[in-house]
Amino acid sequence: MKSKEIDINCDLGEGLGNEKYLLPLVSRCNIACGGHAGDEKTLNEVLLMAKQYGVKAGAHPSYPDKENFGRKVLNISQEELTRSLIPQLQAFQNIASHHDVEPEHIKPHGALYNEAAVNPEVAETVIRAVQQVYGKTIAITAPWSSVLASMAEKRGFPVMFEAFADRNYREDLSLVPRNATNALITRPQAVVKHLLHILETGKVVTVNGAFHDLKADTFCIHGDTPNVIQILNFVHSTLPEYGWSISHQNTR
Repeated sequence: MKSKEIDINCDLGEGLGNEKYLLPLVSRCNIACGGHAGDEKTLNEVLLMAKQYGVKAGAHPSYPDKENFGRKVLNISQEELTRSLIPQLQAFQNIASHHDVEPEHIKPHGALYNEAAVNPEVAETVIRAVQQVYGKTIAITAPWSSVLASMAEKRGFPVMFEAFADRNYREDLSLVPRNATNALITRPQAVVKHLLHILETGKVVTVNGAFHDLKADTFCIHGDTPNVIQILNFVHSTLPEYGWSISHQNTR
């Protein structure tokens, strides 16, 4: 019986230099474009590698905050945020066009992603910036049942619902904050268990043991997790036992 495919994404271009190991193992990548990490050089390098490996590529804009790796909500106006997002999105678009790579999606990073998920003002700023650079033809990656997803859909954007294979969830379907000891799921076996439960039941088990509906079109495994290569290799080798495989444009 043919296996069912899932989409795995990974955040890349963040200065770790592990892209050549991760790209063969994922379906799509979200490339930092200068806000929290990255610059034109890394955009060039990672986009070319993504093209080589046949991996779908999207922009990963952030609050302009390299000091905190984009993981802190900045107290800036929406006008300031827009002035930061537009150049990030344009940089990705220009370099992708130069390499004849079709941008597949836009995924906000870190604190911007979490804030846009619940704050209509921030979600609107992200959507307007994306529309200004890409129009409404590009997908916006967002959590299911989030403010960002709802507003993007109403504005006519395709939306890619995302869940996290390596993060624990709270009751309101927000992620457990990274400063909590139980925020990350790093044991490969636990990542697969978490992933399979969402795939097979459409529900996620929260840290309090409750079950909540959760829809996902793509699953994130973070590229900056120290044992991410081990996790991805284990996911690849284990999922087929359960009738699943990771989608990829190239045949490995």
